[in-house]
Amino acid sequence: MKNRKLVLLFALLLSLGMLLAACGGGADDEDTNDEGSTGNDATNEEEAEDFSAAMVTDVGGVDDKSFNQSAWEGLNAWGEEHGLSQGNGFDYAQSDDVSDYIPNLNRLIRDDYNLIFGIGFELQESIEEVAKQNSDKHFALVDDVVEVPNAVSILFKEHQGSFLAGVAAAQKTTTNKLGFVGGVDSPLINKFEVGFIAGAKSVNPDIEVDVQYAESFADSSKGKMIASDMYNDGVDIIYHASGATGNGVFNEARDLKNSDPDRDIWVIGVDRDQYEEGEIGDHNVTLTSMVKRVDVAVQDVTNLAMNGDFPGGETLEFGLEDNAIDIATTNEDAMNQEIIDSVNEWEEKILNGDVDIPKTHDELDTFLESL
Repeated sequence: MKNRKLVLLFALLLSLGMLLAACGGGADDEDTNDEGSTGNDATNEEEAEDFSAAMVTDVGGVDDKSFNQSAWEGLNAWGEEHGLSQGNGFDYAQSDDVSDYIPNLNRLIRDDYNLIFGIGFELQESIEEVAKQNSDKHFALVDDVVEVPNAVSILFKEHQGSFLAGVAAAQKTTTNKLGFVGGVDSPLINKFEVGFIAGAKSVNPDIEVDVQYAESFADSSKGKMIASDMYNDGVDIIYHASGATGNGVFNEARDLKNSDPDRDIWVIGVDRDQYEEGEIGDHNVTLTSMVKRVDVAVQDVTNLAMNGDFPGGETLEFGLEDNAIDIATTNEDAMNQEIIDSVNEWEEKILNGDVDIPKTHDELDTFLESL
């Protein structure tokens, strides 16, 4: 009987202990959930502190007023979003020559950055080589495709925005002579060229477009020389897709405007809104800019990687439908309502699939035959 009472007492104490443990467990879970619901920001900050990203510029430099600068602004925006600072969570490596690409990539790997961007198609081979050797790191290439499982390719529909830039130029020109200055003659920059020509000739088939390539994204003096020849030949609007080389185009346009304030002389910027590059006294020679939101793409991909959703092995393409391509209207005196309305009409046609914008010279030939 005594043993039976001891057994019953033991069972009662055991049951009571299990009940208390269950109640206690429920309280702990509730506390944990409360902390989780109010501590998301702290968790995100911890994730950001444990994650870092960097980029390697092409030879245009991080302050090229164009492509590289836009990418760097995106990385800065990501850092600011997560309370980080340059050198403490994100950074860049400057390339002054193509021979700098591999050393810069390897330096950032040694510095243990989790995600490394290559800015520009000229880094394609370097990114592919280094990514294959470092499968534990994430890589991203802007403006070309790299087929490696730990790298993502980021592309844009530059031909769409360039077409709209051509529409604006055709509406604005008084000489019916336009110019296009490209950096390196390549499939990528050809997309800018043929899109621009297609847009201009869709408005006026008789417009002439002088096309010249500087074969560099970092030769401002070459850009200025080409622009001088074009403007002297009657071109009144030049669209450049040439990185820092385009700074020379702006320099020439500002010089001409300074010498003759009444002369209609214009530049169409690229990649980011280059309105400030056109300022000369009370005038501004920037008609518009074909804005390519490299900054948004860089920020988005970095957040995906940080959150464990890195799209390795994929190709992401951004266009008008993603609000990643746009035409700037900052210069309200130059971009009047008539031009804006025309640009908007053609944009609707593109989005509705009513017009297929060419991307290559062969496609341009076919497109022009249909006009």
